Amino acid sequence: MTIEKPKTFQEYIERQDETKKEYLYQMEALLKEVLPDAKEKISWGMPTFYMEKNIIHFAAFKTHIGIYPGAKAIEVFKEELQEYSTSKGAIRIPYQDPLPKKLIQMIALWCYTNRKKEK
Repeated sequence: MTIEKPKTFQEYIERQDETKKEYLYQMEALLKEVLPDAKEKISWGMPTFYMEKNIIHFAAFKTHIGIYPGAKAIEVFKEELQEYSTSKGAIRIPYQDPLPKKLIQMIALWCYTNRKKEK
């Protein structure tokens, strides 16, 4: 028996435990604030904001929330991200830490602006 993959942000978030739900709903809300015209979809199995192209993804993991703005964004915000675990294209924020809301929003806006330039 295979479990059907979530088709919406709501389905994705509601499948998580309470701690993860709290972080995911916060993430969704703060990204909607700065990307009000972006559409939502599940891409690569993760909630994704997009406008013609993907802007930013996020996902729940066992010990952290992952944010996926792409490798170039990680490079641009390297100084601001020093206290977080990062890899090429990914930021990991442990559940015991508060979400760095302003930083996430700055990264999302940067991604939006730069994705538009890629046309």
